[in-house]
Amino acid sequence: MFAPAIAFVDLETTGTTAAADRVTEVGIVRVVDDGAQVSEWSSLLNPECSIAPAIQALTGITNAMVAHAPTFREIAGEIAARLAGCVFVAHNARFDYGFLKHEFARLSRSFTAKVLCTVKLSRRLYPGQGCHNLDAVMQRHGLATAERHRALGDARILWQFVQSVYRDKPLEEIDAAVRRILKIPSLPPQLAPDALDQIPEAPGVYLFYGLNALPLYIGKSVNLRERVASHFSSDYRSASDLRLSTEITRIEIEQTAGELGALLRESQLIKTLLPAHNRCLRRRRDMVALSLAENAAAPDYVTSTAIDPSDFAGLYGPYASRAKARATLHAVAREARLCWSTLRLDRREGPCFARQLGRCSGACVGVETPAAHAARLRASLSAHALQPWPYPGTIAVREADVLSGRTDVHVFRNWCWLGSASDDAELQSIVESPPRAEFDLDIYRLLVKRMPRLRAIHLGT
Repeated sequence: MFAPAIAFVDLETTGTTAAADRVTEVGIVRVVDDGAQVSEWSSLLNPECSIAPAIQALTGITNAMVAHAPTFREIAGEIAARLAGCVFVAHNARFDYGFLKHEFARLSRSFTAKVLCTVKLSRRLYPGQGCHNLDAVMQRHGLATAERHRALGDARILWQFVQSVYRDKPLEEIDAAVRRILKIPSLPPQLAPDALDQIPEAPGVYLFYGLNALPLYIGKSVNLRERVASHFSSDYRSASDLRLSTEITRIEIEQTAGELGALLRESQLIKTLLPAHNRCLRRRRDMVALSLAENAAAPDYVTSTAIDPSDFAGLYGPYASRAKARATLHAVAREARLCWSTLRLDRREGPCFARQLGRCSGACVGVETPAAHAARLRASLSAHALQPWPYPGTIAVREADVLSGRTDVHVFRNWCWLGSASDDAELQSIVESPPRAEFDLDIYRLLVKRMPRLRAIHLGT
């Protein structure tokens, strides 16, 4: 087998949302030493809420059946003991694993395991088959259970499926598929063997260090352990990861409460520390906006530090570089028949290149007045205008990670990130004595994309 100890797991639940719904039944088939030891265990659970009629009809588990069953709290220790040291195997494993993580998190307990999804295993080993749900797998491999849609019955099916795989496929093919799904990392020898074990399955930022004081690489993820491990998974290794693996000597992480906090911190650290291996390094001087003054013939290129975030009049973008901004001007000119010479895209005397092709309305030869051209340019760029700050003052955005229990509050004003607080005292300090924050076009772009989804709390003018 692909691991010394394997736990085939299935859950029945009150719904499909791990953060809101609860577990009603757990079934575990634990297999040790290539099947020499097989133990089964299951239990109904009192979800401490009502089970919807449609779910009762699907699973056969009624409110009456779970009324006197133990709660998750009462058997959490038993579940943890039966899963300890095992590869966690489930069909659509993200569902079952996510539910268990949330149940343990409600008790302020962490739960992590190596997870193998039998849907992914079926797809990889039987790519010619169109459907890989559990019913299709059962039919294809001649598997049967008298308790379909009950936790232990479905867990038994998964154990049967894996046994049939080992009968059907070469061992090397199975091992390769499992390694690819598990993304088993080949850690560089200079890292401690348990380096990944110290990294949480939580949002945050990670920093790879070599022998020098400055980091080699900075990244972010909503699952730090999984993302860091992916750098060292031989099946997915890139040329950059290969170079990193020879240089990295230690890993540092900074945990956050969510993706927004990780993005903000990553952006800040990259621009401050300038790690050598970040290929998409964004520096403030590289990102620009176009600035078009009243009746100006052509826009200027301005950096973040030259922008007043309280006044975006005549500003368009942002763009990762002057070349990207220039490409936008070319696209706008083509669409609106604007003059390349007037826009300083063409330095020749007389008719611009676009005019010679019949694609310019003639500002370069006096057919169109400068004022008319400027008005058309402004109208053409309107879709690219920087958005004004939509709040009357400072706002706070709260992020919470239910699994770790961490809560962060990010404070913004005029698109500037003033800081993040993990408690009331920190938040009060930021609001009462806000640090000097430069406007950053990168942070602006990050916030604009997410603003419709953010729940902002107005903190005052």
